[in-house]
Amino acid sequence: MKVLGIETSCDDTGIAVYDNIQGLLINELYNQKRLHANYGGIVPELASREHANKIIFLIDKIFKKINVKKEIDLIAYTAGPGLSGSLLVGATFACSLGFSLNIPVLAVNHMEAHLLSPMLEYKSMKFPFIGLLVSGKHTQIIAAYKLGKYKILGTSLDDAAGEAFDKTAKLLGLKYPNGKELSNLAKKGVKSNLYFPRPMKNHSNLHFSFSGLKTFASNIIKNNILNFQQKANIAKAFEDAVIDILLIKTKKALLQQGWNNLVIAGGVSANKLLRKKSKIMMKEVFNGNTFYSSPQLCTDNGAMIAHLGSLHYNKTNISSLEIVIKPKWSLDNLSLSYNN
Repeated sequence: MKVLGIETSCDDTGIAVYDNIQGLLINELYNQKRLHANYGGIVPELASREHANKIIFLIDKIFKKINVKKEIDLIAYTAGPGLSGSLLVGATFACSLGFSLNIPVLAVNHMEAHLLSPMLEYKSMKFPFIGLLVSGKHTQIIAAYKLGKYKILGTSLDDAAGEAFDKTAKLLGLKYPNGKELSNLAKKGVKSNLYFPRPMKNHSNLHFSFSGLKTFASNIIKNNILNFQQKANIAKAFEDAVIDILLIKTKKALLQQGWNNLVIAGGVSANKLLRKKSKIMMKEVFNGNTFYSSPQLCTDNGAMIAHLGSLHYNKTNISSLEIVIKPKWSLDNLSLSYNN
């Protein structure tokens, strides 16, 4: 079965074709970062317009590269969570295309797609596992019991980890999108007497708070004239603090569930320090495995949407041409949503 995946949850237009036997056939992405750079962040209205301008272009590009238009068996699209306008573009296009080609259409959850995206590359990845979803908009610890059944064990009470990266990077004068630039700068930092707090480290719950780290960095940056090395040291201390608290909470979740498989997904999962420290923790503490996607599949993409559509359609055979968007669609409510 070949699935066309359409991703338009935020500012990336992703189109892909996945075959449940051959695997990922093609994955195309149009990134809007240059468009939004002038504003220092994503402008929702501009994002939805750009999706509308580029989605047909990407579809045509895919079908010219691989002649599978007549072989598509299912169209899967992101119904949420995400920006309403962006979601509506993808949902409307997917349902219109499905109607015109007489192909079933399935709405899928963006966060579940991220969570299961490592399965595209790790055939050994199995349920149950603890998932750490880390992006610019979400930071969550997930108990994944089986396909479609998840429980959010912990979430950020304010800024997401990726959002804190971006805000701190902006304070350091780095260009947008700046979270990755902060990590690059941190590589040039050295250990110093600068130490960032680890918020909620000793709390019994699994929630996060990152806004205080940004404020801590802001006070240092605004009250001092900093040279390049000092900025790099701040970046390193900040990154160390974020990674530490992510893994402290994740370790607690693994111990509570008694599981030894960890999945890290979302844009921040491409962070090399997070990958390195998580692998060490899983090997030394749990004698277990860590799964994460290749960097190009960590950010929003159509491949993960097509893949998830294939998994769910094979299980339920449910589809609908009704245009569905759920901007605040939670992983906790998946089973009810799929039965609507």
